[in-house]
Amino acid sequence: MNFEQLYRAHHAEVRRFALYLAGDYAEAEDITSETFIRAWAADAPMRAVSLKAYLMAIARNLHRQKQRSRKWHDALDEGLASEHPGPEAALATKRELQAVYARLQRLAEIDRAALLMRAFGNLSYHEIATVLGISEASARVKVHRARNAITAHTDERTT
Repeated sequence: MNFEQLYRAHHAEVRRFALYLAGDYAEAEDITSETFIRAWAADAPMRAVSLKAYLMAIARNLHRQKQRSRKWHDALDEGLASEHPGPEAALATKRELQAVYARLQRLAEIDRAALLMRAFGNLSYHEIATVLGISEASARVKVHRARNAITAHTDERTT
């Protein structure tokens, strides 16, 4: 597989994963670009279960490096819900999406990463556990608890 094939096959998933991790479009683009550069330039053989898991592990590590280098955590951009809203985008939907993003950002980084790998990366619990360096049972628990934390607030509002 050449670089262009690698990029085309996985760019959208890695970018979406990076966006949900970072909560910022510009940072997500930086993480995505750097992920593919590092994956392509890596001398060591990949250790993850799958190529997708390997790319998400790189993206997660890049995000963590950026977080450690910051002295403060930026608030979630208010315009994140939709970069180019269509005419059918309702205000209530936009606000709910922003609230979900905000709740997602409040999760512990490892819980957020596990949830995103499962929900958007379609990684198995085994792959998630390998990437995060935890047991498969812990990966299942982290995903379950993260889902509950995200949906608990929504459930409260509908009752």
